[in-house]
Amino acid sequence: MCKQIIEMKKIMILVAVIIGFTTMTALRTDNPPEFKFETESHDFGKIPQGKPVSYDFKFTNIGDEPLIITNVESTCGCTVPKYTTTPVKKGENGVITVTFNASAVQPFSKAVTIKSNAKTPVKMLYIKGEVVSGNNS
Repeated sequence: MCKQIIEMKKIMILVAVIIGFTTMTALRTDNPPEFKFETESHDFGKIPQGKPVSYDFKFTNIGDEPLIITNVESTCGCTVPKYTTTPVKKGENGVITVTFNASAVQPFSKAVTIKSNAKTPVKMLYIKGEVVSGNNS
């Protein structure tokens, strides 16, 4: 009889642990950080040769956890990104500034890769335009 009571207590404890774990998992609001950009691409149009141009990609963290950007890199040395390096809390704003050095006369299309702890950990931003001779601007 004593063994049956001990076994029954073990089973009840196991059931309580399972129910507790399931309840805690269901109640958890797992809303990771997430970017909400005003725009994810920018067209500079025609820009004069030899004059670097910049654009600010502004974003808001619409997740619950702080958004941390770990790296922003471009596809070439002619495109230089700068970004908010401090964690961006829920509802706060940040910026990624992309500067393009317009050295060669030709159309351009460049991508910038963002790596972060966001819901989508790798995100792309795009710039494009056409570099024209300084005489034609």
